[in-house]
Amino acid sequence: MLLPQGKRLKAQSVNMGLVTALLNPSIALMLAASFATLWLYQRHSRYLAVLAFGYLFSSVGFLLQYFVLPIGFYPTKLISNVAFIAGTACIALAVSARYTARPPYAAVGILSAIGLSLLIWFLFIDPNLSWRIYAMNFSLGGITFFVAAQMYRAPGRGPLGTVLVMLTFVVGLNFVARTAVVLSLQDGPLTYDNLYQSAYWMSAVLSHALLSLMLALVLLAGAGLDVVSGLKADSHTDPLSRLLNRRGFEERAARLLDRCGKTGLPVALVLADLDHFKAVNDVHGHQAGDRVIADFARKLQAAAGNRALVARLGGEEFAILLPVADLAAARLCAEAIRTGFAAADVDGLPPGKRVTASFGIAARSSGESLEPLMRRADDTLYKAKRSGRDSVRLSYERPAASPLPAHPMSFVAVDPA
Repeated sequence: MLLPQGKRLKAQSVNMGLVTALLNPSIALMLAASFATLWLYQRHSRYLAVLAFGYLFSSVGFLLQYFVLPIGFYPTKLISNVAFIAGTACIALAVSARYTARPPYAAVGILSAIGLSLLIWFLFIDPNLSWRIYAMNFSLGGITFFVAAQMYRAPGRGPLGTVLVMLTFVVGLNFVARTAVVLSLQDGPLTYDNLYQSAYWMSAVLSHALLSLMLALVLLAGAGLDVVSGLKADSHTDPLSRLLNRRGFEERAARLLDRCGKTGLPVALVLADLDHFKAVNDVHGHQAGDRVIADFARKLQAAAGNRALVARLGGEEFAILLPVADLAAARLCAEAIRTGFAAADVDGLPPGKRVTASFGIAARSSGESLEPLMRRADDTLYKAKRSGRDSVRLSYERPAASPLPAHPMSFVAVDPA
């Protein structure tokens, strides 16, 4: 049955109003579910859970702008705006937590408290809808501007982080500049009778929907990159020692040698092998052997520092690639590890039971790649094993590819110690 034109227009207006009312709550609820699902698979990424709560609060805030709770109109508006503040604060802190070690909890809390105080003042004490809108949007803009500035100063944020900084800044402009411009063009005072048909509200609904989706897409892309990076890290990491495995070591070592070669910095390679490790497994069991591996790995990493590459190449064999280190420096490092490990008890072994390790060291010659460097270090490690183990041996051998003139002793590995 056809409706009269007036009734059709009214029905269309009601339908459009319902679509507008449900647009942002639906988008925010969908994003909240997406981030919550991601968090279930990445429990270590707690910022994803905070994002889920942020979008959930945002959904509640928009819903309560259109629907009134039984507690009354103005209490409903208070809850709605509190939900907006909580949602913006959660999203801002989550974005910050992904790229900075210390999210600005204090600053976000202070700005949120200011916004909430002004909201209560202009809602119950001096009712004024326009001033309430200014207070809310400016406080939310302050939160996003502060987080954008902090992220801008954060080191190592990468291209995706730069895009997120720019987008966060745009969100802040949307809160502040859009509100100021649109309200300044408003004909007459805003009231709840004309708010939801005003240019301010339509611009708020559409800009929030667009920016929420854009921000969420960037964050979802970041979460996806985190998953890929985690899988790559797992493929390059030995699960027992938590050091690099051979594949990860070879890839990173090639890049490190290339950087040091371009800058002329020295590099030294230390290979280590646990002595009589098979006997440890046979006598005390494989669990005890695993503890020995893990304990030795911790001592290697602690002695080598953050700049070095430390790896478990397989079984009981380990490697340390030391940038900005010559033979003397590498020998000091190896001796410190050898003596400390040999003197310490290992969890899982009987008190007084000692495990030792042998070390072979080679310093990189000009332009030498990883393979010949490892071969020379392995030769000296073999000599340390043959000479009684629990020792450190150095290679003074010069590879054939070296441009320096040959010497009668250039292919003899000696150790004055």
